[in-house]
Amino acid sequence: MTVRAFRGEILSVPHDPLTDPQAVRHDPDGMLVVEDGIIIDRGAYADLAPRYGDIPVDTLPGLIVPGFIDAHVHYPQMDRIASHGEQLLDWLDRHIFPAEKAFADRSHADHVAGLFLDELLRNGTTSALVFPTVHAHSVDALFEAALDRNMRIISGKVLMDLGPDGLADTAESARAESDALIRHWRGKGRLGYAVTPRFALTSSDEQLQVAGQLLTDHPDVLMHTHLAENERECAEVAARFPDAADYLDAYDRFGLVGDRSVFAHGIHLSDRACARMHESGAGIAVCPTSNLFLGSGFFDFTQAARHGLKLGLGTDVGAGTSFSMLHTAGVAYQAGLMRGHRLDPFRALYLATAGSAALLHIEDKVGGLMPGQEADFVVLDPAATPLLARRTAGADLAERLFALQILGDDRAIADTYVMGERAAC
Repeated sequence: MTVRAFRGEILSVPHDPLTDPQAVRHDPDGMLVVEDGIIIDRGAYADLAPRYGDIPVDTLPGLIVPGFIDAHVHYPQMDRIASHGEQLLDWLDRHIFPAEKAFADRSHADHVAGLFLDELLRNGTTSALVFPTVHAHSVDALFEAALDRNMRIISGKVLMDLGPDGLADTAESARAESDALIRHWRGKGRLGYAVTPRFALTSSDEQLQVAGQLLTDHPDVLMHTHLAENERECAEVAARFPDAADYLDAYDRFGLVGDRSVFAHGIHLSDRACARMHESGAGIAVCPTSNLFLGSGFFDFTQAARHGLKLGLGTDVGAGTSFSMLHTAGVAYQAGLMRGHRLDPFRALYLATAGSAALLHIEDKVGGLMPGQEADFVVLDPAATPLLARRTAGADLAERLFALQILGDDRAIADTYVMGERAAC
């Protein structure tokens, strides 16, 4: 049994500030007590230090926040970040599908998976819901790399029997490979599985039925896909499913809309779809840098709040433009303003931590820096750049947090800790 403590300014937002006025938890001179990677106590240093006087205490300069939780990101796309010239469907054909075909080579998958997870850690992200490729071994590569780093990663083989040559599976292989992966990886390390149809246009009706059956057979897994990202995509889905009430309904008829469903983007949603999503308990991974980069649109935070939707935050790399959840939260603020919503910095931190955790059904494990949770946390440096240092000098907590959200990136990550251990990244 190993017990150690960390002292510093501690901030977390375990609940949504939009609905809970007491959501923010701030200890200006705080202490986290960690036993074998689990937080067993948290509070003011003056109160806790006498109780734990004989354990080592590491003093961490900066602002200690929960490890970031990326609710939607594609690891095979990291080498195609910043690819010029197309909106979603053409961008996939021109840039992404060729890159994903390379993952037929297991050694390539292993190499990229390690680089990807190290980049997450370098940016303070300790947990993520990750798209791999259609190749089953792309999941194996990611999960093995995650075990090596003790990270909390959720992923699952992509289903796309209507995909291009070299990336198309079948309904039968999707069922067999997904089932085998779930059974092999269940209960190992800090891993979780997600049934992952790419999106409605890349799976046949038969394969979408397979996805629904997998969710029925394995109620502990998530469902992860894309929804209403791009106007041309929405038009093509409407043409493919003329009897569906809307894009969400195209999934719903196959049993893919439930409280463990995570839909990326959700920019172009009807009120009917939002009401159904709230009723089902499904939620949205908001991906503001990707939405902007591909010209897809701006997420409607006001509509989401009106319907009480569960939200998390995702970088979506490679359509997204940064692995940094700080930068992503900053763009979320700007995107919100385009639709008249002012995203509060504390809610932005919530979306990047406990909000994403709740969306991924891991809120009991991570996201709030609360006793009983795993000790994944990040030390932010408000003086990481000369501009940040000048902007945050003498600023109150909200101003410092907002400055980090707008001006911060990987340079503001002083340290990343996973299960109470400093990550090598």
